[in-house]
Amino acid sequence: MAKITRPQRAKPAPVRSPAKKAAKAAPKTAPKTAAKAPKTAANAKTVPKTPARAVKKALKAAKPWTPAEIREAFSRFAASNPEPKGELEHLNPYTLLVAVVLSAQATDAGVNKATRPLFAVADTPQKMIALGEEQLRDYIKTIGLYRTKAKNVIALSQKLISEFGGEVPRTRAELESLPGAGRKTANVVLNMAFGEHTMAVDTHVFRVGNRTGLAPGKTPLEVELGLEKVIPAEFMLHAHHWLILHGRYTCLARKPRCELCLIKDLCRWPEKTA
Repeated sequence: MAKITRPQRAKPAPVRSPAKKAAKAAPKTAPKTAAKAPKTAANAKTVPKTPARAVKKALKAAKPWTPAEIREAFSRFAASNPEPKGELEHLNPYTLLVAVVLSAQATDAGVNKATRPLFAVADTPQKMIALGEEQLRDYIKTIGLYRTKAKNVIALSQKLISEFGGEVPRTRAELESLPGAGRKTANVVLNMAFGEHTMAVDTHVFRVGNRTGLAPGKTPLEVELGLEKVIPAEFMLHAHHWLILHGRYTCLARKPRCELCLIKDLCRWPEKTA
């Protein structure tokens, strides 16, 4: 039997939408990547200098204080506050030493709150050792790093008894040899307990020395030596108290109160508001 072949049906042509037809017919001239946006201040690679850098540059370019200006500044401090006092409460050189050791990374107000009851029962090295480290921790537990500080206070009390006859030494080297005591502690004790012309540089003095241009320095020691070099001897006994109080209540870290500043006309800070 002969094989019967059926005619094949032609496949219908694919139907394209007008949009697809136009897209296919369009010439391929569009770039593969989007055109780069023009450089503007918003997308520029160069970053403008920060205010802090600008301030440092301006301070560096400022003229150093003259001896006459420095004398004038401290004369104003003296007239305003003839007998400035440190704000750490103490009863004698020993309690002053302990208070300064406890004040590291803590506020004077916080230390005073803890030491008032402490010094009522332990105001000598002998009484402090008798109190013991565990009970001492209970008195000062509201102060930061109180465990380490309690160890240091007991250790320095023992050293005072064994090496210095229970008395606070009167030299910087001996004071710095005590556990928990550094250069700043030694300077405070020498100045407040023994009337030495030392300059204790805390965060407030460091800020004032740099911001005003009075004694700029990268480290507390640089500021300390700079201040000792320029401040007249007649003002050195109280100088560090004046500068601490000035930094604590007027030349504040974030919002300095320039409108109240005694030395605003002498200050070299380029951003002073008065």
